[in-house]
Amino acid sequence: MIVVIGSINMDLVLRVPRMPLPGETLTGGAFRTIPGGKGANQAVACARLSGKVAGAQQVAMVGCVGDDAFGATLRAALVGDGIIDSHITTLPGVASGIASILVDDNGQNSIVIAGGANDLLSPAHIDAAKELIEQADIVVLQLETPMATVVHAIKLARSLGKTVVLNPAPAASLPAGVLELVDYLIPNEIEAAMLAGVNPEGADAKALAAALQKLGSDNVIITLGSKGVHAALYGGDFTFPAEVVQAVDTTAAGDTFIGGFVAGLASGMDEAEAIGQGQRAAAWSVTKPGAQTSIPHLHELF
Repeated sequence: MIVVIGSINMDLVLRVPRMPLPGETLTGGAFRTIPGGKGANQAVACARLSGKVAGAQQVAMVGCVGDDAFGATLRAALVGDGIIDSHITTLPGVASGIASILVDDNGQNSIVIAGGANDLLSPAHIDAAKELIEQADIVVLQLETPMATVVHAIKLARSLGKTVVLNPAPAASLPAGVLELVDYLIPNEIEAAMLAGVNPEGADAKALAAALQKLGSDNVIITLGSKGVHAALYGGDFTFPAEVVQAVDTTAAGDTFIGGFVAGLASGMDEAEAIGQGQRAAAWSVTKPGAQTSIPHLHELF
């Protein structure tokens, strides 16, 4: 089983010809509400990319939604993908998390998040899900929920002997010693540079990965967008070029990569094979609009 602990958002997506300047009113295009949130996106990607094959992994989600219409829709979307929702908590009198997303004609996005119920995911929620986490092979986390909760969950998962995957996004500093508890750290270049304490401008992926390994994480996989992936693994350093596609919307591409990678590991792939699956899935996703609407199923990659 794969357990994903993290955020569940409704994405409010607006197409724009370009990003507005400060103080500018810009006429946009199509508007859509699409289920998202890094945690939920990664759970959906894990579920869809595990496939309907022998040994396919169950996926469970631990998170919070509000008692509003968005919360009900978000839960239903996850259940629709076969994700176990027994530890998704509905909080009374609280708004569900939302992300306001602008997507320009080049497929690039700008995102502002209001955490809502995600900000109230607590260590107590993690403790309540201990029995679920005990059943997991891999536990996946991000940083769109409170840091204290993320650290508590990492420590619990590690104490139970689980493989821990951390996507340190949005970029933030981590408490000392946390990286030593992470089996796979998967940042993008900006997140990697922030964790390593260096200027991201002109930073070298290989040097960043080496710096993060020195801070404690045995396996560092840095996603580089159109430049591919650099992986500093226990067995050595490897660079994986990206597939060339015409990007429509890059929202959730990183989440899709992580889901494909984790689903691959859970199904018995080696690290290189799992990275390849993650890359194929991410390349497919950027050719489609939206977050969860862009995440492929395994059969679509072949």
